[in-house]
Amino acid sequence: MILEQVARIAAPYVLAATAGVLAERSGTIDIALEGKLLVSAFGTAMGALATGSPFFGLACGIGCAMLLSAVQALVAVRLRANHVVIGVACNLLAAAVTRFLLRLGHGSSSNSPRFADALGPGLLVLGALLVVGTHLLLSRTVLGLRLRAAGEHPEAAESLGVRVGPIRLTALMLGAVVVGTGGAMMAFDQHGFVDGMSGGRGFIAIAALVLGRWRPLPTAAWATGFAAAEVGQIALQSAGIGAQSPLLHALPHALTVVALAGAAVRATAPRAL
Repeated sequence: MILEQVARIAAPYVLAATAGVLAERSGTIDIALEGKLLVSAFGTAMGALATGSPFFGLACGIGCAMLLSAVQALVAVRLRANHVVIGVACNLLAAAVTRFLLRLGHGSSSNSPRFADALGPGLLVLGALLVVGTHLLLSRTVLGLRLRAAGEHPEAAESLGVRVGPIRLTALMLGAVVVGTGGAMMAFDQHGFVDGMSGGRGFIAIAALVLGRWRPLPTAAWATGFAAAEVGQIALQSAGIGAQSPLLHALPHALTVVALAGAAVRATAPRAL
C-alpha cells in the first residue's frame, strides 16, 4: 500500500526530472518544468471532460506540454534568449493561462469538475518505460550521442555536421512527451484539475536532476526519494502529528535544499549549459 502510494506520488516528480535530463543534456536549461506539468494536467482534464475518454485526455495533456516547449524552444534556442528568464516566463504564462481558461470554460478559478475515468496502473507502467527509454536513448543510440555532444561540445558537434539547434529542439519535444505524461498522471490522480496543482514539483524535479548528475536512472531515484518524503509528510498528518505545522508542510522542500547543499558542489553540469 505504501509502495503504491509512493509510486503514484513519485510519477510526476520522476517524469518531470527525466524530461529535464533530456533538455539539459542537450544544452538547454529547463526551468519551465513546473509550467509544463501544470499545462499538461490542465489539458488532460479538459480533454477527458470534453470527450469522456482518458486516452484523448492524455493526448491533450502531452500536446499542451509540447506547445509550451515549442514556445520555449523558439525563444531560448532559436532566438537565443536567456534560458532561465524564458523558463520563468513559461511558468508564469502557464499559471495565468490555465487559471484564465478554467474560469472561462467552467466558471471557476480554483478547480474543474471531476471526471471518473482514469487509465489506472497502466499509466505508471508507461511512466517507467519512458524513464528506461530515456536512459537507453542517451546511452545506446546515435541520437543520444548527438544530444550529449550538443550539450558538451556544441562547436565540435557542429564541425562534424551535427545541427545543434534541431537537436536541442528534438530534446525539448521528447521531454515534453515525458513531462506531459507526468502532468496527465496528476490530473488522473485528482480526477480533475486544481489551480496550481503542480505545487512546486517541477522545481523539485530540477533539484533531482542535479543530484542525479543529469543521468536518468539516478535522477529518477532522487525524485522518488523526494516523493517518499511527501508520503511521510502525509502519513504524519494523517496520524495527527504536527498536522497544522508549517514545518511539516515544508518537509519535501526542506529535504531538497539540504540534499542540494550537500551534493551540488560535486555535480558537474553539461558544459554548454
